[in-house]
Amino acid sequence: MKIVRLLTAAAIACGCWIPQAGASDEWVPVREVSLEVKAASPLDFSAFLPNGPIDAGHRLVAGAGGRLAYATSPEEPVRMFCASLAWSPASGGFPDHAGADRYARQLALRGYNIARLHFTDASLMHDRQKDFDFDPETLDRIHYLLAALKRNGIYWIIDGLSSSRGAYGGYDDRWEAGGDLKLRLHLDEEAFEHWKTLQEKFLAKINPYTGIAPIRDHALALIILANENGIEFDSVVHERPGKPHYDETLAAPFNRWLAKRYQTTDALARAWGELGDDERLAAGTVRLPTERYTDLARMRDLQAFFIETERASVARMSKVLRDLGYRGLISSYNNWPTVQTGLSRRELEAVTMNTYHDWVGGYAPGSALLQASSMENSANYMRMAAAARWFGKPFIVSEYDHLFWNRYRYEAGLVMPAYAALQGWDALCRHGHGPIVLAYGEPYPHKRAMLPYAIALDPVARAGETLAALIYRRGDVAESGIAVPFVVRGKQDLSEDMQAREPERLTDLALVGRIGLLQAVNSDGETEVGQPRPDGAWNVMKDLRSSGRLPQGNRTDIERGLYESDTGQLLLDRTSGQLRVSTPATEAAAFSSLRQPVDLGTLRIEQADGNALVALSAIDGGNALTKSRRLLLIFATDAQNTGMVFRDSEERIIEDFGSLPVLIRKGQVALALSRTAGTWRVSPIGLDGTVYPPVRAGTGAVTFRLSNDTPYGPTTYFLVELDDG
Repeated sequence: MKIVRLLTAAAIACGCWIPQAGASDEWVPVREVSLEVKAASPLDFSAFLPNGPIDAGHRLVAGAGGRLAYATSPEEPVRMFCASLAWSPASGGFPDHAGADRYARQLALRGYNIARLHFTDASLMHDRQKDFDFDPETLDRIHYLLAALKRNGIYWIIDGLSSSRGAYGGYDDRWEAGGDLKLRLHLDEEAFEHWKTLQEKFLAKINPYTGIAPIRDHALALIILANENGIEFDSVVHERPGKPHYDETLAAPFNRWLAKRYQTTDALARAWGELGDDERLAAGTVRLPTERYTDLARMRDLQAFFIETERASVARMSKVLRDLGYRGLISSYNNWPTVQTGLSRRELEAVTMNTYHDWVGGYAPGSALLQASSMENSANYMRMAAAARWFGKPFIVSEYDHLFWNRYRYEAGLVMPAYAALQGWDALCRHGHGPIVLAYGEPYPHKRAMLPYAIALDPVARAGETLAALIYRRGDVAESGIAVPFVVRGKQDLSEDMQAREPERLTDLALVGRIGLLQAVNSDGETEVGQPRPDGAWNVMKDLRSSGRLPQGNRTDIERGLYESDTGQLLLDRTSGQLRVSTPATEAAAFSSLRQPVDLGTLRIEQADGNALVALSAIDGGNALTKSRRLLLIFATDAQNTGMVFRDSEERIIEDFGSLPVLIRKGQVALALSRTAGTWRVSPIGLDGTVYPPVRAGTGAVTFRLSNDTPYGPTTYFLVELDDG
């Protein structure tokens, strides 16, 4: 039951929205207004996740094995926990100086050590009529924020281009995909010069608050040349009914590429097996495919053309940055995990990837999602990202989310950070306008209610980010000792299917050990996924078991949808909709149902009255759960806005997002710890870190039933304290 539902066809006919009887008893309004975490509170992780100085010795580089590391210690990988800063006027824009200081400090307290600035070009050009006429106040605020982040030990990732309008004046759709600049960057000299000038005027200009241009600052760890700028993806974004799938501006360069490869029309006809009577290489009249979903030899060659074009663009754009003095890492093509884009990414210095579960395309009434658990497809959004990695290069998830209003989104706080740690990924960034806000009630359109991509307002997403700081950045989940390369030969791996990607039947291996792409080499004795791709992962699993690389007793059973990591710390059960994590410092479970108790080691979940995330972590230094006296308990259910309205009973289609205050779904859970104590107590923690008086206490065995609806308001956090007898 929810706050408001459209219950019947009769209600639709009469235009009436009928509230669910009794629903208000199941949802409780959040009481906090300020969301600034108090220093030294249980939600302040800076004591054990400190951010150090950013200087020449601590510049981030591709270290041993292609892992992110500090310049002075390249043999020691570092994990970067990323804050997504994708502000716009609708979400309040960049903060003033005092706000930036408070915001950067809060990020550091919560465990973030890198931030991604996204759509800075759009913010700089908002309401500007002339090319490159940056808004001076916005530029000043960005410069000050960069300095504030650096002072707090937080590195930067910056897009060279986010908006398809770039820095052209006179546009009011800068956060939409209406422009063609991303495509023209590959084809048009004017577009390339525009991008180059943008880097010169923004990244290469002195920041008055640091005394150095961002492009030469040790804090700038990564530049994404242009966000989501693959040619195929851009054509999908611009696909419209009745319109050719591929822009006609591609025709001439494609013809030139074909002429260079085949030289004669007859040779092209033999290779394709089909060619129109009016198609001639010499005349440049060979047509683009009419649509992308028909598998043809023509489509295979179009992919090869895209690869060469995209690689050339990266080389050219990278040279611009190097000539401007940039020493950090460079990436591009950070989405679309197809075979073609994988080959385009092969030459990058670092690989970046965006991935989503239950993606939502907008905020307008009628926007829809599937309302499905990520367990139903064995965390496929994570596995797609894993299959885009290239071994030997830093791998950064530049965007991910399990989007609001999906009722299973508590899963994201366990699924992505746990498997990112298992895979040994270098940086993890949950996408949003910002990962935190300083207070509820800001007067901006995107701050008046929880929305997709607005994780800062969502107590469920915030609980997940809190857990991610522990299991990912702190390293509670261990990296897998297994690496299974997916062998890549080159363009001969292309098929006639433009949408071909690594098969899901094989990416299941990411739930057991590390996977990634690797250039074909003579790898006798190695367990690998070869070309052509096999029909399933059984032979790989058999080899891992027989070689002893997978421990005896590993419970993975692909047919049953049961996957245990080689470390023994992660267990995903697709049938029951559960992910369990058991490590020395954190134990957790995300479950869509709890038919029987879940024993995680120290923590046993006896009962729960609904789907939820439950996690227990040691927070007094490096102690394990078996010894720690202060434990952070996370209990996250669901949250909605007040007065949300849906068009259907399954709550897939939104009619009205409602407004603040945020409402948390009431839940109860029965827990037991395999520990005894002279005395123990369980105290609610407010969303701002305030510790309230205990709601449960006892002596001896630690066992209790807990509600997230406390006398001090609903929460997702509790402090468990144990004293020796």
